[in-house]
Amino acid sequence: VVMASDNDEVNVTVIEEFRPRLRQYIVVQRVLDYIDFIENDQKERIRQKDRTEGNGAAVDLLISSVTKKPHSPGWFRAFVDALVHAGCEHAANYVQAKLPDPEVEAENDCCVRLIQLLLPSLVDMDSKTVCTQCYSAELLTQDDTEIITATIENQGGQSGASELLRRIVRCPPGWFSKFLNVLRNTDHKRLYNELSGVSPDCVTDQLCSSIIGSLWFNGADSEAAARVPEKADIVLRDYQMEVARPALEGKNIIICLPTGSGKTRVAVYITKKHLDGRRAEGKSGKVVVLVNKIPLVEQHYLAEFLPFLKHAYVVERVSGDSQLKISFTEIVKKNDVIICTAQILENYLERSNKGDDEGVNLSDLTLIVIDECHHTQKGGVYNHIMMRYLKQKNKNMRLKKEQKQPVPLPQILGLTASPGVGGATKMEKAEEHILRICANLDASKIMTRSLGEFTKEQRKIVVTVEDRKEDPFGDVIKKIMNAIHNHAELSPNCDLGSQSYEQWVVQKERKAATEENQKVRVCAEHLRQYSEGLNLSNTIRMRDSFGFLNKFYDEEIKKKTTPDEEQTIQITDTERFLFNLFKDNKEELQKLAENPEYENDSLSKLRAKILQEFSTRDAARGIIFTKTRRSAIALSQWIQENPKFADIGVKASYVIGGGDQSVVKPMTSAQGRGRAEDSSYTLVEVKNSGVAEKECVNEYRKTMMNKAIDKIRALNQADYDKRIIEFQMQSIMEEKVRMTKKKQKGVKNENPSEVKFSCRGCSKHVCTGEDIEIIENMHRVNLTPEFCELFIQRENTTLQERLLDYETNGFIACKDCGQRWGSMMLYRGIECPCLHVKNFVVTLSGKKISKCTKWSELAIKFSAFDYAEHASKIAESSDEEDSMTC
Repeated sequence: VVMASDNDEVNVTVIEEFRPRLRQYIVVQRVLDYIDFIENDQKERIRQKDRTEGNGAAVDLLISSVTKKPHSPGWFRAFVDALVHAGCEHAANYVQAKLPDPEVEAENDCCVRLIQLLLPSLVDMDSKTVCTQCYSAELLTQDDTEIITATIENQGGQSGASELLRRIVRCPPGWFSKFLNVLRNTDHKRLYNELSGVSPDCVTDQLCSSIIGSLWFNGADSEAAARVPEKADIVLRDYQMEVARPALEGKNIIICLPTGSGKTRVAVYITKKHLDGRRAEGKSGKVVVLVNKIPLVEQHYLAEFLPFLKHAYVVERVSGDSQLKISFTEIVKKNDVIICTAQILENYLERSNKGDDEGVNLSDLTLIVIDECHHTQKGGVYNHIMMRYLKQKNKNMRLKKEQKQPVPLPQILGLTASPGVGGATKMEKAEEHILRICANLDASKIMTRSLGEFTKEQRKIVVTVEDRKEDPFGDVIKKIMNAIHNHAELSPNCDLGSQSYEQWVVQKERKAATEENQKVRVCAEHLRQYSEGLNLSNTIRMRDSFGFLNKFYDEEIKKKTTPDEEQTIQITDTERFLFNLFKDNKEELQKLAENPEYENDSLSKLRAKILQEFSTRDAARGIIFTKTRRSAIALSQWIQENPKFADIGVKASYVIGGGDQSVVKPMTSAQGRGRAEDSSYTLVEVKNSGVAEKECVNEYRKTMMNKAIDKIRALNQADYDKRIIEFQMQSIMEEKVRMTKKKQKGVKNENPSEVKFSCRGCSKHVCTGEDIEIIENMHRVNLTPEFCELFIQRENTTLQERLLDYETNGFIACKDCGQRWGSMMLYRGIECPCLHVKNFVVTLSGKKISKCTKWSELAIKFSAFDYAEHASKIAESSDEEDSMTC
């Protein structure tokens, strides 16, 4: 008899096995409407994930929610039914292990890839007509049709076409021939020809099979790429030709032009002329275009390099998301132009350095184009690549003196909109910063040009927000904060809620954790939350601030109960004081938060500006830059909840996470985004924010940067070359010192027993470095029986994200105090408690480390995770349990 739990395990295994396929075929927003066994809060998290990170990321979160234990009765059948009702029958087949033949699946993959590659051309279709015909051919559901129609009306025909194509490729195999018929029946002969390469008068299923067979055997990417519409010869404007000229002569240069002025187009032109020149000389050329973000790989490939170069050269792209990275060496050999993320090239240069066969040498390349080259500074991957270049250049100088053959090096072309000034306050230091970037890229010149008539100047508007006449909500928060100061005997010497105060609180928390002063540590942790709440109240709404603080205390109280509620977790007197303090003031804060009389004026100014822009333009779009992640989320909610915005079609979503670290910001960043004609840049200055002053500083830095570039360009070439060589030699010497120190650190990395970890929350000893193992040189885990007795597991309610061979199922916390320690990770079927070092007080050789937030800051070499050993122990334990059951 097969138990329900056994069936559940089998079903979960099947779902996980086909997760990549489900990511491709499930449409999250549709499926969620038919699922009733997932909580509404979790559904909203999935929808938010879809809005901010896309359908694929949302599918991952959906699957994690569906397969999460404990399973509700009938969950699997309900999931399958939801997929079918949502029009995702192909996904439902995979979930039930009803798989297509391998040949059919391979053909379908090629069809999907072909559509993706031809997307820039296919979006020119008559979207409304094609949509109607696709619905008739049962390629689209009624919901699909309504969404596509709305997209066409709100965002235009091309956006509607993209939405249509995204939906039809999720259909079961056989959709491709139907789609070709639709194109033929709607008189889209050109698009039909590009997809099939034949006359539209003779489309058959057999013909479709032959098309896909050709793709399969000759390589889908190369065949499909050959059908991307060719663009005419590149024609540069005068200012673009001027900045390109030295590179056309084979010199290393940096091109510095504002965002939207065609830097990438200039790079494509230089690439083409470089390859043409080498071909004319009977030599082969090899160009690598480096970018620092994965989405830029596809963007540069489809929008720029492929359309202009495909007729004469083979172009390919590789990123961390691509399977092709596995065979990067072969990709370099077989293609003329490779667009890739910089880390991939660095990894293969390092392989070659170690003597591996599957490596790449700089001498294999003839031109390297470096996008966003201002990142070529200490510690960055661009700089690691260029340091290899500079070292070889230095060796070549020695080889020439010895009358030996130097090693060929590629030409270097750097692209940037703003090299910045590196925090300089004086012109001399600004020049030095830019010269160092030039030296790192071995640039003989930095080329820039005033764009004159091509400049798109933004209208800049500064809106000053009036001070609040009264701020009782903020006064209550400050009263609470001062009560905490008295309890912990703390005396801040700066304004509550200011950046200086935040830094002061962080320092107090770290010092208290090191000294095992839990009273001050916990108080500092809570003060930091109140400081953030004060900032939210001053910049967004009081209700956002209250919601943030209320959620924080709900989570803190949850930490003090175990999931099964069988064990009480210790609550200290200080924690009880803090909980009661918020509880006593909660009602007053909530009441004040709902009183519009006390709101700050910043949102009314922002609302007026948004309404003006969106009601006076046909197709307005905008970006709101704000200081913190929390305020970005709050602003998005504010827009979504405002009926006036809905009336004129204003929609909002937020994007948070790591961003550009360029020095000249936010002014340069914001201005660079406004590419439309007559775009504007509005600065809403909030009380005591100092934003206007910072903007003045940034404008000054921008002016300083431009003057510094002009001064560098005015240098005599001999003087310029001398300074460049000095900086290069300095960089090489600094690199030697760094490597020496790294080797010395390596000597210290031999004894993990010297490091001890104690709980940051209650100072209890947890483990030593001998207990910790490392997975994939990244995740520090502890599987010792002693450690497993010290923690409890909790569900991670905010994120469950699948990554490669492992997934995070929840987090682990101290059994005594509830302090979070890390996450519970499932690695190839083994549950591994994964430690986050920031949650511990670290003692190294008897000395406590005051700040240790990343494992990289700890000079200890942990043992590699022995998967076979742990798997065999688990198998033995399982065998023993089975024998006892028998």
